[in-house]
Amino acid sequence: MSPARETIGIGMVGHAFMGAVHSHAWRSVHRFFDPPLVPRLAVLGGRDETRAKAAAEKFGWEDVETDWRKLVARDDVGLVDVCTPGDSHAEIAIAALEAGKHVLCEKPLANSVAEAEAMAEAARRARERGVRAMVAFNYRRVPALAHARKLVAGGALGEIRHVRSVYLQDWLSDPQSPMTWRLRRESAGSGALGDLGAHIVDAAQFVTGEVITGVSALTNTFVKQRPAESGGTDEVTVDDTALFLARLSGGAVATFEATRFALGRKNAMRLEINGSKASLAFDFESMNELQWYEGTGTEAGFRRILVTEPQHPYVGVWWPPGHLLGYEHTFTHEVADLLEAIGAGTDPAPSFDDGLRVQRVLAAVEKSAAAEAHWTSVEEPK
Repeated sequence: MSPARETIGIGMVGHAFMGAVHSHAWRSVHRFFDPPLVPRLAVLGGRDETRAKAAAEKFGWEDVETDWRKLVARDDVGLVDVCTPGDSHAEIAIAALEAGKHVLCEKPLANSVAEAEAMAEAARRARERGVRAMVAFNYRRVPALAHARKLVAGGALGEIRHVRSVYLQDWLSDPQSPMTWRLRRESAGSGALGDLGAHIVDAAQFVTGEVITGVSALTNTFVKQRPAESGGTDEVTVDDTALFLARLSGGAVATFEATRFALGRKNAMRLEINGSKASLAFDFESMNELQWYEGTGTEAGFRRILVTEPQHPYVGVWWPPGHLLGYEHTFTHEVADLLEAIGAGTDPAPSFDDGLRVQRVLAAVEKSAAAEAHWTSVEEPK
């Protein structure tokens, strides 16, 4: 029998879509991985007690709190998982870090650069006391994208020249789709830009190992009024789509596109990187694969790499080769990495500083779009 491992109490704030998938990750991580800390689903936070209790029973949480401050203050909570809309990320995360609790926070890190700066500073102060913070860019944990980063870092692509990154969905293409918090600037910060664009910005920077230094952008809102829950209509105050050109720190050029109006595209998060030696391409709707082309070959065309071998990132703890993984596994990988970092006393990635860097890119995109695609440098950390 293996020795008993130390547990860590998880307090999660929010229980909708992200709350469901995070709950699954916390429940399953120690049943496949061998983290130094075993998560205990101590308490779930939600404003409506009836709904929170129903979610807690469904997802396996021991208790509920309707006030996130009480959740943060509980002695049985060692880590706070923030799964709320962006307008509350900063307040909850900073309070948790100051209370000595580790933090996992959903993306984008905040609704503004100022909030993200405050969160990153709080994480730096907490780090001095051994308290860790991570932002939840789960696509980094797709085995194929993690393998792509290894290929790039190992020089297999040569000099990176051109990056194409898109995230296409269609769930808002119907003008009669009702108003949600994601369509209000005060709660979401931005629209497709922050919801989808944040992911592809982070993925491109993660895989290439470079950062975006400047952008030229445009955004658009196609449907400006949506049916309101109370009747009538509400004004949409965020973008429906965002497109921008970018330069990367290593000299490569890049294009980015994020939209929730691409009919037929359900979750088409794509990344293509062209180098001097080879190219690779990824599409999340075929998430267990990479497309690979070596420029020295005499036969044209990409070949498929099926990223399900035990030596590929994360895959070895799961199923035999060819038995595919899904969306939910990326969150299990995410919390496994976080628990490993906490146990080892090291900083997890992506850090709040990484989240701040993405926030600076989003801000530059909005600034450029407001100036009719004027070239806008990404603000450097002070």
